[in-house]
Amino acid sequence: MRGKAALLLGLLMLGVFAPTATAQQPDLVQEHWYHTYATLTVDVNAWADDHPDIVDLTIAGQTELGKNLWVVRISDWSNDTKPDGTAKDIVYIDGGHHGNEHLGTELAFLVAEFYIEGWAAGEQEAIDVLTTTELHILIMLNADGNDLDSRWNINQVDLNRNYDHHWNEQDETQPGSGPFSEAETTANANYMNTVVPDADLYITMHTGVWIMLHPWGYIPDQPIDWELYHFIRDDVHANISDIPIRNANEGLYPNSGTSRDYGYGIMGYPTFTFETDDEQFLLGTVEALSDRLGEELAVMRYLIDNVWSWRAHLEVKSMNLDGESMTMTVENPARSSTANATLQYIDSAGQVLWNSSNFGINATNTSMITLDASELDLSMDGAFHLNYQVRVVESARWVNEPIEGADIASSGQEETSFLIGYGVFNPLTLMACFIAVAAVANERENVKDEA
Repeated sequence: MRGKAALLLGLLMLGVFAPTATAQQPDLVQEHWYHTYATLTVDVNAWADDHPDIVDLTIAGQTELGKNLWVVRISDWSNDTKPDGTAKDIVYIDGGHHGNEHLGTELAFLVAEFYIEGWAAGEQEAIDVLTTTELHILIMLNADGNDLDSRWNINQVDLNRNYDHHWNEQDETQPGSGPFSEAETTANANYMNTVVPDADLYITMHTGVWIMLHPWGYIPDQPIDWELYHFIRDDVHANISDIPIRNANEGLYPNSGTSRDYGYGIMGYPTFTFETDDEQFLLGTVEALSDRLGEELAVMRYLIDNVWSWRAHLEVKSMNLDGESMTMTVENPARSSTANATLQYIDSAGQVLWNSSNFGINATNTSMITLDASELDLSMDGAFHLNYQVRVVESARWVNEPIEGADIASSGQEETSFLIGYGVFNPLTLMACFIAVAAVANERENVKDEA
């Protein structure tokens, strides 16, 4: 399929099939011609016009020459949350750090196209994803370099060495005058920090070697969340593709100041650099893009469809207070571990009345945890919460989640059990109810005696 078709390629390069102003073209041009900034601008704006229910087009910033950094945000915008009321999962994707790596840019475009067209066609996979997930896709970061068919931006800087994470530690070629010296990387990092700080997947698209790279690039060590990355590697290899999946330092070469390591080391995202193959021509491709990138798109769909699993989700199944010890059964059905969770008792104003020692819960694991509760005072009105990081890496975001629906058994106390939380199941409330019932009964006895 990747043999040479000289006649078709010649026609493409001569401009016989010039790019048109129609978005999502399932035709010869869209399948064989790489996007320029101008044609991408037409396509993403057409998506926004044609599908306002799921496409929200925004701008992350501008390039050094003032071109807009278009971000296609895709979700079912009729609801801000999942159907169960919880927050939607967030996926962040960027393409085109290097202006001449066209297939990486086109893979980012194809991901957006897959979910937009799938939603429009009523395909269940797209509906399920967009009901529960927000996709934020910055398709072409280095638009100036793309127009010049250059790896570098207009200042001759390698944008993927310009991030503020161990910048220039590997004596990188053309990393810029300092971290975030370039408008493009500054805009990309600002978007991460202000719009998608809670993303649970970040993938940056490149072209060069057929491989998926995860942290770290600046050192040969495996990431501390190696269990998550190795699971994804094994699952992809068993069911989808034999694409190599390795840490970047040893899988490709040492590099620092990259968006991938910044995304993991600073933002706490699970991150991948997706490198498509380098068999590309200047203006286009002989084999249809949806065919030659079909396997890569299948891997992307897997990562997006399963984004819920790429962060820890702790669920308390039971709690028992026995004297000065609290024993809990905690389940984590996700594929990511957490290392420093605590149980907290918090009042209605948000003040932490009691905080346990740290404990960890491994991925896909149910654990019995015993905590010292000698300082826990249940006479104060409060509710139990779990406070933990969603991944093991220190930069991962913290969540504080109320424990709902679990029973707490209390041994050796007057109250044998009560439900966790505020309101009628609070021990003080139960005691008040008991006193009120006893008073009513006593009054009835007095009335009976007087009669």
